[in-house]
Amino acid sequence: MRALLPVLFGLLLSGCSSLLFYPQAGLPITPAKADLAYRDIELTAADGTRLHAWWLPAKPGVTVKGTVLHLHGNGGNLAWHLGGSYWLPEQGYQVLMLDYRGYGLSQGSPSLPAVYQDIDAAFAWLQQAPEVQGKPLVLLGQSLGGALAVHYLAEHPAQRGQLKALVLDGVPASYRDIARFTLNNAWLTWPLQVPLSWLVPDGDSAIHAMPQLTGLPKLIYHSLDDEVVPLANGVRLYQAAPAPRVLQPTRGGHVQTFNDPTWRKVLLLYLEDPSGFVGLRRLAEVPAPDSPQ
Repeated sequence: MRALLPVLFGLLLSGCSSLLFYPQAGLPITPAKADLAYRDIELTAADGTRLHAWWLPAKPGVTVKGTVLHLHGNGGNLAWHLGGSYWLPEQGYQVLMLDYRGYGLSQGSPSLPAVYQDIDAAFAWLQQAPEVQGKPLVLLGQSLGGALAVHYLAEHPAQRGQLKALVLDGVPASYRDIARFTLNNAWLTWPLQVPLSWLVPDGDSAIHAMPQLTGLPKLIYHSLDDEVVPLANGVRLYQAAPAPRVLQPTRGGHVQTFNDPTWRKVLLLYLEDPSGFVGLRRLAEVPAPDSPQ
């Protein structure tokens, strides 16, 4: 969501959902830069838009524990968000990273509701991929990708039923509230924060869809230090979520969660038993990013 800031004023003026997205064409790096095996995947959305994705197989010799569908945030493209899931193949989780329409090598231009077709295409590919069959499927949604996932899963119970767990990281509860928060922090727009924020479309926001995700285990990461999407968003989503659900406060910048091995370990432990997981560290034990361990 950090990339939302430069385009927010245009969003407020137009009320156009397409300005929730801030894509970057091309790919400056590939997973090979991080010595990761990968495969380029081509998907086709229902409207014919051709999409690009990366498939990261589990590390050779490691038992495959499951598959993670990674939906990234609103800025850049796959290359910018590799940090969210590059570490999973070594732990036995194969990953499908999707670039929405208009991002990276994907065709088209991103907007709502068209982008939900892109998520649908990713699920369709996973349903037929031989290496995925018979293994648990997890969806990891970071920032805007998490908000898209919550709304999509509420509207698609069949796809929701395929998931072992939903993992959210730094997800905005309400697009409108995030707009108001951003406007409140700028002296130029502070006086108009309420009327301008009402121009932002909010019907697809995660807070409205979350109560429908019954029966699906949910792990909600959110940083106390997040200056882009404040912690209150994660708390609201947790409160709205049907059980089983877990709220895990973290430290560090927006969606920098998996830079810290502590939170990588928490996710791995969670995925062993999403419905019964209780092994969280108390908040008082969580150090600030720059403090001594």
